[in-house]
Formats: sequence, C-alpha cells, structure tokens
Amino acid sequence: MLTKELLKQVRQIEIRTKGLVNQVFSGEYHSVFKGRGMEFSEVREYQFGDDIRNIDWNVTARFGHPYIKVFEEERELTVMLMVDLSGSLMFGSVAKTKQRIAAELSAILAFSALKNNDKVGLILFTDKIEKFVPPRKGRKHVLRIIREVLSFEPEGKTTNIKGALEFMNNAIKKKSIAFLISDFLDEGYEKILRIVGRKHDLIGIVLDDRREKEFPNVGLVKLVDAETGIERWIDTGSNRVRSQMVTDQKDREKVRNSVFIKSGLDRIEVTTGSNYLQPLVQFFRRREKRW
Repeated sequence: MLTKELLKQVRQIEIRTKGLVNQVFSGEYHSVFKGRGMEFSEVREYQFGDDIRNIDWNVTARFGHPYIKVFEEERELTVMLMVDLSGSLMFGSVAKTKQRIAAELSAILAFSALKNNDKVGLILFTDKIEKFVPPRKGRKHVLRIIREVLSFEPEGKTTNIKGALEFMNNAIKKKSIAFLISDFLDEGYEKILRIVGRKHDLIGIVLDDRREKEFPNVGLVKLVDAETGIERWIDTGSNRVRSQMVTDQKDREKVRNSVFIKSGLDRIEVTTGSNYLQPLVQFFRRREKRW
C-alpha cells in the first residue's frame, strides 16, 4: 500500500528533480549520451557540399546522376540505475540519508532519460538482487522507480557489488548507460567492474557522508556497523584514535578510487548535506569536452 507520506515524498522529489532537469540538464544529457550510432534514413539527390563518401552508387548508376545516403542518429538509449540498499545507505548525519540522496539522483537521471525518450530500468541490491525493474519509458514508470528506491525494504544488510554487476551483465544484453549508486563499502568487484565497463557505459556515483571523514570529540561512544551489526566502543576523546579513524577512511577511499582509475571508468562523488548538483554538472561538462 502506498501511504500518503510516501506519495508526498515522491511528489516532492518529482517537482524538485524535474525542475533541475529542465533548468540544468536538458541539453547536456542529450549531448553527452548521443545514442548507439547512425542509422540509414533515406536517399536523396546529391547537393554541393555533401560528403562524397555517402554516395549510393547503385542508385546513382540507375538514375545517371549522383544520389547520397542520408543517416540519422539512432537516439534511443537504455539507462540502468543500479542502487545499493545495504544497511550503510541508511546512514546520514544531516537532514537526508544516503538512500534519500540515491532516490533524488535516480530521479534526476530517470527524468533526463524520459525527456530524451530513453528507457530506464532499475536494479536494487544488497548482498543479493532485491528487485529488478526492466527498462521502460513513461512518467508512471519513472515515478515507480523513485518509489522503489525511496521505500523498498530490503531483506539483505551487507553489500555485494560483484553480484549486482554480474546480474547486470547477464540481464541487459544491449549496450546501455549504467549508473552504479553506492557507498562502495565492499571488496572483490574490480574484475567484473572492468568487464561490465567494457560492455556498457558504466559510471559510478559514490555516496559519502562527512561524518565518515570527520570524527568530533564527543567522548566514549558506541558505534554499530549498519551492515554486520557488530558493536564497539570508541574513545573519540583520544587524538590518536580519531587520527587513526581518519587514516583508515582515507585508505578506503584511495583503494576505491584506484579501482575506478585502473578500470578507466568515470565516478561522481556526492556527499550528503552538500549540493549534489555541482558534481553532476561537472561530470556532464567533462564528458561533453571529450566528444
């Protein structure tokens, strides 16, 4: 059953993200993700300035003067949103959790695809595949995707990025644009990341929270791992303990970033509590310069 509160949240996200798509991403999405290539449209008589490489010699021989083939961009694309719903995505030290940010990012990308008449699909995962929504078009379909990311209650708690990528590789045969939205608190997915990245246009969206990088002095506190449930007491009053926690987090970030660099894949880094528009816009502009 859809509660009034959930419908209200979905509507709020729709209003906010559709506005952002219209104001910021309307042209950039189209120019960055150009489609699968060019397809034949028609034959017409040669005009001065036409590329002679496109001359249709069979038609030209039949009519005695040159004709050329006209091609159009094969525009329709498939966009796959792969969203991590493991326990750590419930974390958020400010107004919004990582899961809420994941829902808003999914909405922006889905509405961008909708505006360009592209299909959108969804894979929700934890340590297993929780939900698969096949790619389709339409506003109702996009709203369903937002609802699923926002309110789906997963069975699993831990993260298996490798399993999610393997499912994606087997389920989606045609080359697609795939956004992998996660905090990437996992290991052992490097090889399959490269494999999927060669088949699809794979982009990682890394979700962080500032409290995972900064540890205030609040004395003795009990920390609970959201994925494993393991509890431990930490003395945040100790400079040595806080320094070690920061070092450990930086080491994890270096390993994660190295995986993307070695795989030759793009990543977008988003921090809860910060404006996610800036890293998204920067990503689109970087991509646009490459083409």
